[in-house]
Amino acid sequence: MISCREDVTNMILSAKVRKGIKWRDVTEATGLSKEWTTAACLGQMTLDKQQAEAVGKIFELSDEAIAWLQIVPYKGSLPTAVPTDPLIYRWYELVNVYGTTIKELIHEEFGDGIMSAIDFSMDIQRAEDPKGDRVNVVLSGKFLPYKTY
Repeated sequence: MISCREDVTNMILSAKVRKGIKWRDVTEATGLSKEWTTAACLGQMTLDKQQAEAVGKIFELSDEAIAWLQIVPYKGSLPTAVPTDPLIYRWYELVNVYGTTIKELIHEEFGDGIMSAIDFSMDIQRAEDPKGDRVNVVLSGKFLPYKTY
C-alpha cells in the first residue's frame, strides 16, 4: 500500500537504478521536457492520465502509484531550510550571493513584480569546454507585476 506521493518517488528512483533508465528516455514517453518530466517523477509536478500511464509503464508502477502521479503534490522537496547536498547547496549559495543582484536587475528592467515559477521553463545542457565542461542552465519565467488595488 502506498501512503504518500514520496512512496511513488522512491519506487520510481528504485526502478530507475535497477533498470538503468535515463530521464531522457522517460521524456520521450511523456512528450515533455526532461526538466519537467524529472520534476514530475520526483514528486513536484502533476502528470495527466496518459503521461502518468507512460511513466507507470516505464517504471513498472501499480495502478495506485499511477493514480498518485495524477494528484497535485505538496511542492517543495528540500528536507531542510538550508540544503546539505553540495550541488543543491551551491544553488542556495548562488541565490544568497546573487539574489539581490537578480532582484535589482529584474526590477530595473520590468518594474515591481516577480518571475513566475508557474509560467516557467528550464533547460539544462552540457557545454563542452577545454578547461572543464560547463553546466548551462536557462531559466525562463513570465514576469508578473504586482497590481495596485
